[in-house]
Amino acid sequence: MDESVSTQNQSRIYTAPRTEVSQNQGKFRIHFNFPGRAVPNHDDHGYGPLATVVESFMDPGTLIRMHQHRNEEIISWVPDSVMRHDDRQGNELVTDPNHLMVMNAGSGFWHAEETLSDDPPLRMLQIFVRPYSLALEPGIQHEQIPDSVANEWRHLFGPEGTDAPLFVRNDVEFYDCYLDSGATIRLPSRSDWDTYLYVFEGAVEVDEESVEYTESALVIGDDNVPITATEDAIIVAFIINPDAPITCQGTIGR
Repeated sequence: MDESVSTQNQSRIYTAPRTEVSQNQGKFRIHFNFPGRAVPNHDDHGYGPLATVVESFMDPGTLIRMHQHRNEEIISWVPDSVMRHDDRQGNELVTDPNHLMVMNAGSGFWHAEETLSDDPPLRMLQIFVRPYSLALEPGIQHEQIPDSVANEWRHLFGPEGTDAPLFVRNDVEFYDCYLDSGATIRLPSRSDWDTYLYVFEGAVEVDEESVEYTESALVIGDDNVPITATEDAIIVAFIINPDAPITCQGTIGR
């Protein structure tokens, strides 16, 4: 865990290496990224409403049997391959690079996940957002998302009422970007909110701080931070209201 302070604009940038918190269940493996742990002496593994960002792997022919989530918003982002979902509400859904799924678990939502034997290996992110209140109405969103445009941020979810195609019930905005080597963009930002960046593929520099494959950076107190790809990269960014009211009773994303 490293803290670095940009001399260019005095923003605080906390970088973190690949997480060492993982579980290996054979054909299903997960790595937990905790954004709050990037900040020295921070007393919460999450950062405001963003509880954890989980890198998940499922081999072909893997079934995660029906189980329940409560009091958390779970987002499934699949940049390649497919993740198959069914639930007790009768939905049979396929999440892939063209679709995003948000499970608003609320008071309780039962679901199962699966890859078929002829599906390719799956690597995805499952994002856990803490809702603003307990026992909200459960539901699920599964939407086709806009095509990505190289070197541009794509807005995929946000709080209720934003122009994002899907919503979560707290103050978190989510973007992804496919960034060509050598290209530079600005980190998404919002006044008085902070931004957490995760490098899914490749490597970038965050205001000259190196952040590589599966590493992350939390940027506090600045709205004009450049991101430059040092190789072709897939990155995601979360704009977070650190002062949002939160609940911490989720099944996984506490």
